[in-house]
Amino acid sequence: MKEFKVRLARVEDLAAVIALERGVAEAPHWPVEEYGAMVPDDREGWVRRCLFVAEGGGGLVGFAVGKTIAMVAEAELESVIVAAAARRAGVGRALCEAVVAWCREAGATTVELEVREGNSGARALYRGLGFVEVGIRPRYYREPVEDAILMRAGTASF
Repeated sequence: MKEFKVRLARVEDLAAVIALERGVAEAPHWPVEEYGAMVPDDREGWVRRCLFVAEGGGGLVGFAVGKTIAMVAEAELESVIVAAAARRAGVGRALCEAVVAWCREAGATTVELEVREGNSGARALYRGLGFVEVGIRPRYYREPVEDAILMRAGTASF
């Protein structure tokens, strides 16, 4: 994948987001309504979420979800999904950078995430972005059961 564009999701992107998410076994498989509630991102409140998409090759090749909590300078990179054919082309990195920039604009100074212990590609991506491992949640994931590695980065490093 040579060219792609990252942008905030629109309502018309939701079907493609769901299709991509359902096609990736490790994805969180949230209810459709949960994704719909993230678009548009102009709502105010204690908890705000963003949904960024990556377009390339005539379709959606990835998406990422972020969350901020008002009055707390922390945010979470909740999910990053990239189509198998678009991996190792910078799509995941660009999506992560977009979410972190959104979180920083919302006032967050740190971003946290959790990743499957066995997902060495994602862990390398996150380390390359400045995230450091700060803890473990034993047996956090199901199908298959696996530990979650907790990682954190400062938004100023992006």
